[in-house]
Amino acid sequence: MVSSEHIFKNIRVYWLAFVVYWGIVLFGYDTGIAGGVVSAPFFLKTFGLLNADGSTNVHRSNDVSSNVVSVLQAGAFFGALGSAPTSAKIGRRYTLLIFSVVFLVGAILTTVASGGHRGLAEIYAGRVITGFGVGGISAVSPAFVSECSPKEVRGRITGLFQVFVAFGVMMSYWVNYGINIHIQPGPKLWRIPFGIQLIPAGIMCLGLLTVKESPRWLASVGRTEEALATLAYLRKEPETSEAVIHEMAEIEAAIQEEREARQGLGIREAFSGKGNFVRFAIAFIIFLLQQWSGQNSVNYYSPQIFASIGFTARRNGLLATGIYGVVKFIATSIFIFFGVEWLGRKASLFISAMGMGTCFFIIGAILKTHPPPAAGANSVVATVQPASQGMAAMLYIYVCFYSMGWGPLPWVYCSDIFPTRTRHYGMALASASQWLWNFTLTKTTPDMVTALGFKIFLMFATINIAGMGTFSLLIPETRGRSLEDMDVIFGAVTQEQRDKGIAKQERALDQQHHASAEDEKEENV
Repeated sequence: MVSSEHIFKNIRVYWLAFVVYWGIVLFGYDTGIAGGVVSAPFFLKTFGLLNADGSTNVHRSNDVSSNVVSVLQAGAFFGALGSAPTSAKIGRRYTLLIFSVVFLVGAILTTVASGGHRGLAEIYAGRVITGFGVGGISAVSPAFVSECSPKEVRGRITGLFQVFVAFGVMMSYWVNYGINIHIQPGPKLWRIPFGIQLIPAGIMCLGLLTVKESPRWLASVGRTEEALATLAYLRKEPETSEAVIHEMAEIEAAIQEEREARQGLGIREAFSGKGNFVRFAIAFIIFLLQQWSGQNSVNYYSPQIFASIGFTARRNGLLATGIYGVVKFIATSIFIFFGVEWLGRKASLFISAMGMGTCFFIIGAILKTHPPPAAGANSVVATVQPASQGMAAMLYIYVCFYSMGWGPLPWVYCSDIFPTRTRHYGMALASASQWLWNFTLTKTTPDMVTALGFKIFLMFATINIAGMGTFSLLIPETRGRSLEDMDVIFGAVTQEQRDKGIAKQERALDQQHHASAEDEKEENV
């Protein structure tokens, strides 16, 4: 349970997460908004996606839909990779500030886009630039928050990442629904949803001016006194506090071990350092599996997905999608606040994979035996069939299972496992993997929905149970362990070596404080 005392004690870390994760709202919002925009009848007409008889040109529409959605992922892939050297050089805070400004430039470009081929080119360009910004933000934000969080509740605070993602997705669905209800056909159908991106990006830019740099990054670049002061500030303790001294000593011991063991290796230490390769492999695979869980295929193309199971008529599909977004947000919030530190990482991931796979198998079976009327997302059917309602219910249950494991925990887990000096590289690879497979899925989902029908759900179900369920059992548990403990878990150092290093750093910090106190006393005399 989350006590008021705990929240007050860590209020500065919660504030940092709140500020930083407004950029993650952009992540969620962008994953949900484009699918609704590109399926709007006016968009199809304006950008030449209709046949001469007024029907949708499926091939052309699929191409443009996947391009508008996936060029963001392409930009995000390079943004995530580019964040590593930037974050290592100038720190987490200024890196996020730079990427949020880049995002604002791209958002403005998509907002002012006009119709026709030129307008489509402007949207593509804007989406690439916003993607570059989101990619960098998604790589740095969870690492920044994780490095500032106490180990007892690190999973909860870092896991707020997915709560903000879910909030952004939910917001995008209801923006699409509201525009469909209240806005007349015209350029506002894409200018309003793309323009709303400027709000969370602006909040993040201003909020970053109120937070401090990561104490672990400060320590890694030799700014030890500033790191200690920042750590004490975040913990709301004096710099002489025994708990703060111990945590700082643990940080310094881990950094010193890395420096001595990998002197001069530079970026190669990320792969050549003892115990590091397996961490990078986990980071790459965990996001490969997450993206092939089926969740983002539903996120990006939810109106089309709901139409494929019978929710035809644009308003019906958008309403069903909006409810899906609400369920996802509530389920994610409940799990992050009450479940993540109770169940642990491994159990949550395993239960999540089994539940998702079961739901998708049921949807695929119903879709095979009770196919909905053949119609597009914008067609009108008088009533939604009971079988379609049942499949929608299973999608809602599916997203609850997703939200208790494979939604938030890959980000939490990857933020946990890397050492300070290579965390920016680890999170860059993890985020790049996420965006790479994200791009692959968004490019292929429209064609897979068209070609596979019910089989697409059976495919995702098999991946959920056979792939993700097995993987969950193989990785080590990280709940309740400090970030520095990860070197022990992955075999980079023994517990005995670590304990000796911590004791040495504690003595050095105590002597430093004692000397400072003596100097201050002499000055007063």
